[in-house]
Amino acid sequence: MIPMQNKIHSFFLLLLFAMLLCSCSTSRPSASGKKTRHEAYEKKIKDAALPNGLGGEWLKAAAIILINPLDISIPYLEKGSFSEGGANGIGLRFRAKRGQKINIHLAKRAPAGYPLYVDLWQPYPVNENKTPRWLAAADTSSLTLEYTAMEDTVFLVRVQPGILKKGEYTISISAGPSLAFPIPQNIKSSVLSFWGDGRDNGGRKHEGIDILAPKHSPAIACANGVITRVEENALGGKVVYLRPDNAPYSLYYAHLDSQIAVVNQRVKTGDVIGLTGNTGNAKNTVSHLHFGIYTNKEAVDPLYFVKNDYKPVPRQEVAEINVNTWMRSGKGTRLYLDQQPGSPNFVALDENTLVRVEAAAGNYYRVTLPDGQKGFIAGSFISSTSKPLKRLAIKKSLPLLSIPEYGGVHKKMLVAGDQINILASFKDFYFVNDKDNLQGWVAKHEL
Repeated sequence: MIPMQNKIHSFFLLLLFAMLLCSCSTSRPSASGKKTRHEAYEKKIKDAALPNGLGGEWLKAAAIILINPLDISIPYLEKGSFSEGGANGIGLRFRAKRGQKINIHLAKRAPAGYPLYVDLWQPYPVNENKTPRWLAAADTSSLTLEYTAMEDTVFLVRVQPGILKKGEYTISISAGPSLAFPIPQNIKSSVLSFWGDGRDNGGRKHEGIDILAPKHSPAIACANGVITRVEENALGGKVVYLRPDNAPYSLYYAHLDSQIAVVNQRVKTGDVIGLTGNTGNAKNTVSHLHFGIYTNKEAVDPLYFVKNDYKPVPRQEVAEINVNTWMRSGKGTRLYLDQQPGSPNFVALDENTLVRVEAAAGNYYRVTLPDGQKGFIAGSFISSTSKPLKRLAIKKSLPLLSIPEYGGVHKKMLVAGDQINILASFKDFYFVNDKDNLQGWVAKHEL
């Protein structure tokens, strides 16, 4: 029986899917007004009058990926392959903090001219009944994408190959600071006060971070840009404002002992714009730099803009040779519906359940069940179907089905006495092959 929440979720998925298919495009125009590579390819399919068959499968896959992705934690690495067909593609959803720069890189091992389309989206909760918002597309030559998050939110990357194209790929997704740290790395420093900390006996909140550093330490430009203000006030003491190039915010340096930069000066990342101190209302504190970020509307937490907590993508631990093969689950296997460490979001699989390995990701395989359910399984919990679980002769004629459903296509009729190998199972069906190595499904109760 399907749990009620899954029924509700499926209803909204179907609703959103219908909305996407009814729209003129599953993509969105780029900021320049030009079509993305994915949009251009989509237009070719429609102009060639290929809405049905493989073209239709490709268009449907593009829409489904956006409304039914898998959740991952970053940094993330997976190695997989796409087989020939129209319904290939992956959707990976993850969280990032405001100020972090998202880095997505795709490498491919495939024949020349193998097209891969990589787009970044902002999805919305299914119950909000909104289609995802397009954000950016990967560089056309290097298949890389960088994007700075301007709010704490969820992102979705869609990767889709062209029709009737197959090849191997490696995708890595990571996030790190979008700005340089305002104190040089060779000087010992630390954040001693964070955004939102109380000030003036709770009368106001701290609108920035305080960075402890020896007096007269260089305060450096965190990005290329222009100095817009150099002034002194009672609260911040000697301050400098820097407007980074092409950014919707300004950087604020306060409590400086000396101001070195001047108004309208163009600076590069790493240029010294002042020396740290304790001027203004910090005269009774140790030397430190107050660093803030202001948009046209408000101050924002600057921590993740500059916090250098970059983590390398995980190592590949499971065998890549199993990618794009059928395997079966072991005893106690859990299908994790997301890739969050220690996730409670899983489904317990029956032993010997058939799974299709789509990609290798660290210690896990990303898999799909025969009914289309996707998730992650620890590599140590699945094994090859090359060795049969059981060999037997069937007692009566019965159809070898294409899918584990009674309505599946009859691939052939097995007759009484035929030898079959039971390789795996799914619900009420066995996955088998015959003496000619033709694979398919038979109902358990028929044997």
